[in-house]
Amino acid sequence: MKNAAARTEQIIDQPARVRALRKFAEVTADAIWPAIDLTLPYVDGTENLPRDGRFFLVGNHTQSGMAEAWLTCLSVRRTIGTRVRPLTERGMGSMPGLAGDLLAACGGVIGTPENATKLMENNETLLVFPGGGREIGKFKGEEYQLKWEGRAGFARLAIANGYPIVPVGHVGGDDIYHSLYTRDSLLGRLTERVSQAITGKPGMTMPLVRGIGPTLIPSPQRMYLRFGQPIDTTKPAGVSDGEWVETVKKTSQTALESILQELQGIRADDPFREWNPLAWRDAVRPEPVAS
Repeated sequence: MKNAAARTEQIIDQPARVRALRKFAEVTADAIWPAIDLTLPYVDGTENLPRDGRFFLVGNHTQSGMAEAWLTCLSVRRTIGTRVRPLTERGMGSMPGLAGDLLAACGGVIGTPENATKLMENNETLLVFPGGGREIGKFKGEEYQLKWEGRAGFARLAIANGYPIVPVGHVGGDDIYHSLYTRDSLLGRLTERVSQAITGKPGMTMPLVRGIGPTLIPSPQRMYLRFGQPIDTTKPAGVSDGEWVETVKKTSQTALESILQELQGIRADDPFREWNPLAWRDAVRPEPVAS
């Protein structure tokens, strides 16, 4: 228990080597924004971010896997200057050596309740994808669908620590590749059986996909990101703990699904959605926020 407590403390008081890498990561992040701006990522809703940095970002994973995490973290840093602490699955968060140090320097933390609580006690900004890896492998027709079955831990943590939830939706990553068949097809069921036999993890199946034409070259796609309005997690009087956890989870999911639907509508009318350089000047831009 003592070693576990020490590891939890280190997510706040990070080792010197990680602090040095953090400075390097921050300088690099600031330096690459001009290059990112050339791709015109569509980012709006930043006015919804609490300026004290004390909030819990809850988002959706896409087939790109990490693009949504990086764009979210960079956008928050650019807007309010806060480092985001993504909650990662245990395998990624436990990587040894330089890879693990780099992830920690960028804010990554194994997503345990103890670690999340420690970060919240320190008023840090957190990011979680409740669907986890189950949302990365998309069969045909599953684009931008949330897979939150049995995942209410984020709501429980936010309520316990008085953290508002900010839903953040990402569109574009599920258009980089396209699955060749549906989950309930013969090939889909066979793929699921083979994947489960190999990994032992149901729901983590990676279907056969294509990128540009019939190849595996990723299709270039513009990224769309929207931060929703904060969701108050303060429990009303007369509501049981279990009921309130479920209410906060459903409210967050509904808000995120609405954001994804809105962003898909914006993408559908955007001539620059596939990075056509001739359409760069005509790309859809977020409407300016009224002062």
